Amino acid sequence: MPHCLWFLHNFFYIPAMILREKEVSMNVVVMGAQWGDEGKGKIVDYLAQDAKYVCRFAGGANAGHTIVVDGKKYALHQVPSGILYPEKTVFLGSGMVIDPEALFAELKMLSDNGINWEGRVFISDRAHIVLPCYREMDKKRDAARKRPIGTTGRGIGTTYSQKSERDGIRLADLDWEEKMNDLESADLEFINQYKDRLIAMRIDIAAKMFEIRRENILFEGAQGAMLDIDSGTYPYVSSGASGSYGASSGSGIGPRALDKIYGVFKAYETRVGNGPMPTEFNAESEGELCDYVRKTGNEFGVTTGRARRCGYLDLVALRYACHVNSIDSLVLTHLDVYDEMEEIEACVAYDIEGKIVTDFPTSIPALNKAKPVLQKFKGWKKSIKELGKYSQLPKEAKDYVDFIEDYTGTKVGIVSVGPDRNQTFNREKIWK
Repeated sequence: MPHCLWFLHNFFYIPAMILREKEVSMNVVVMGAQWGDEGKGKIVDYLAQDAKYVCRFAGGANAGHTIVVDGKKYALHQVPSGILYPEKTVFLGSGMVIDPEALFAELKMLSDNGINWEGRVFISDRAHIVLPCYREMDKKRDAARKRPIGTTGRGIGTTYSQKSERDGIRLADLDWEEKMNDLESADLEFINQYKDRLIAMRIDIAAKMFEIRRENILFEGAQGAMLDIDSGTYPYVSSGASGSYGASSGSGIGPRALDKIYGVFKAYETRVGNGPMPTEFNAESEGELCDYVRKTGNEFGVTTGRARRCGYLDLVALRYACHVNSIDSLVLTHLDVYDEMEEIEACVAYDIEGKIVTDFPTSIPALNKAKPVLQKFKGWKKSIKELGKYSQLPKEAKDYVDFIEDYTGTKVGIVSVGPDRNQTFNREKIWK
């Protein structure tokens, strides 16, 4: 082939090869864009239809996802939501902390409900194990704090702290005899109950992620952006990486392999535990509104059962979450909770001692003083749960969505109007 023809051939051919490679795969991250409990489990379940693999990259048994399929509820805590599809393989990533007792109870629940999980659930050899002593330490530490965090008491924070102190136990350490002999007898006895089963599920996840990187992989986060240990409302945060960066560090895949980041948020705000929440409903003047939202949205913890704090949608915090996590597209859930309301309000700024602020403050004292500046929206006064597509939504609901997009500078690509898998409106192409 003449040199000029060779050059032209390769000039066009090589980029085409690269393009085709990108078209056949997509790696998508789903993370919470608020203080957790945004409905990530349902959205992961919905998106997993077209994924080949699902990898959870953060958190532990403190996280709770409720998924409704054909009216049947599944409460998941550690197992990625994609497990409900019989052909999907799921991974518990390196950024997770694994409670073996809770994990195998969860797997038994799946088996009891006709879900065959064996051979489809794998755990990173770099994931850390929650020991009984960590649970006790967790409860005692929080009780002893001058400003308690309000943890679930499941040993999650302590396990992460032991990891940071380089004293933790990983799945890779289970056959490291010298290390295991350092454990207290009660903890060693606990691990030995599950050791063989954990080893059977153990995998070199970094090698696996590299092997399957050109397949459709869905990365599932835990908690939310505002609970991330670096960018959240520290110290009232989770102990792990719940931001988008955790998808890479907590799974073993390189950051350039991630193609799209979805941030899930509710039409209102909730929070569990202590810490600032500028838009929280006032217990005295807005108690009735709080009770309505909590009851209608079923705002009670999947893991603990405790009532969640509720408030107006905080667009200041949401925009901040979009910026620091490079969120490509937002997912709006629980929009149907507003079906009966004449009027809706959302926070567009904070009033901090007379100063109007539109950037999310780092200072906890400033956040504690912040009063929400609210904007009113007209309600739609009709049920949207049975509608079949986004275009059928009332104008008032679509106006609310449009305002959120304009304020955050981020498209709302998916809208959920109920707990069931089918009550989901997709406004954009997700998988290539």
